[in-house]
Amino acid sequence: MPSSRRFAVTTVVLGLGALVHALLTWPLGATVALFAGGALVAFVAEAVVVDLGWLEHHLDPEVLGVPLYVLFGWMAAVYVAFRLALLVADGWTAVVAAAVLATTYDLFTDHRGVAEGYWTYTGGLPGPHYRGVPWWNFAGWFAISAITATLALPFL
Repeated sequence: MPSSRRFAVTTVVLGLGALVHALLTWPLGATVALFAGGALVAFVAEAVVVDLGWLEHHLDPEVLGVPLYVLFGWMAAVYVAFRLALLVADGWTAVVAAAVLATTYDLFTDHRGVAEGYWTYTGGLPGPHYRGVPWWNFAGWFAISAITATLALPFL
């Protein structure tokens, strides 16, 4: 299996594992809100960035330029970050902590996807880059992670 397919399959498996864990250990409302609502938020944000020409993905299958495996990766990262944050905080403090954790995860991993050729940053807002990843990507991770965690909050 080529490394790109292995990456996509591994991402989907991690996302499904996170979903199963949530279904077994979390209220159903929180699980649906975080995974379904969060996937929708992430999909729309990713589709907008692709449509603006700031990001190009190189793995199929895609819908509106967004590879489907990406949604599984988003949800796994946010779920794990939020569950970790909930161990030490609650409410809005946990939401912010989860967004920081998820964004930190992206800070350590996103450049590898660029280096492996899974996606390319092709434009966007001017400003600094970290290892080939523009600042607005990290701002987006923070915002989307916070929104996603917020969706689950009323059910916890």
